[in-house]
Amino acid sequence: MGGKLSPFWKTPDQKESEGKLILPRQLDAEDEIANYASINDSATSCAPCAGIARQSCVNCPTCQGTGRIPREQEKQLVALIPYGDQRLKPRRTKLYVGLAVTICLLTTSLSIFFLFPRSVTVLPAGLNASSVGFNATTASICLNMTNMLNITNNNFYLVTVVQLDVEVLHQSLVVGKTTMKTLLNVSPLQSGQIYYTVASRILDDNTYNICTWTKVKVHNVLLHIQGTLTCTYLCHSEQLAFEDYQYVDCRGNATLPHPLYHRVS
Repeated sequence: MGGKLSPFWKTPDQKESEGKLILPRQLDAEDEIANYASINDSATSCAPCAGIARQSCVNCPTCQGTGRIPREQEKQLVALIPYGDQRLKPRRTKLYVGLAVTICLLTTSLSIFFLFPRSVTVLPAGLNASSVGFNATTASICLNMTNMLNITNNNFYLVTVVQLDVEVLHQSLVVGKTTMKTLLNVSPLQSGQIYYTVASRILDDNTYNICTWTKVKVHNVLLHIQGTLTCTYLCHSEQLAFEDYQYVDCRGNATLPHPLYHRVS
């Protein structure tokens, strides 16, 4: 019983003291691994394997296990993101795409609706005033007429009238013509009016006798008016043709101006 103790046999107090010495070393190795998560304020996935964890790790080929990368390679290296990372998942993509498509379609539809060319209506409004003169030597009738022309703009933009060409015919013969350079701006969805005067000379014996014969109570001359109106809009020029038939009293010396009216065809 009084022999020597085996070197492998230790008292409980000795085992407890040795355990206290071994435990701090393991904790120091784990803390060292955690401290390499962020170095010099730069995010990196390179962390040195130390202690016990070194048996299941290999060194990073970029940082060689130091947890640092050279600053000159900062813009050359590419960070890999896991496929299941939340940043790779689209957020409200369908909503944004649908909203963009809707806005584009709405803008296109409104542009087509407001900019689509509509008709510009030209309607003769009749005779406003006239004066008649006779030449017994040549048996001719000198007739000056002032007519009205209504212009209706059915577009959503401004229309400008730049020129008016008119011809007056009597029995298929041109007895008068005029060209008027004008500048009339017709507002969107509004109407405008133009006055034009044509000097005509009728060389016909029968017409001269009808107009000067006192026994006849009605002295009317039928005139055929043809014209072309040139207007511009949206950098585009368009010619609008119109025509009208008018009875003009050729017995009296003058026809006084009468109130404006709109004739519906």
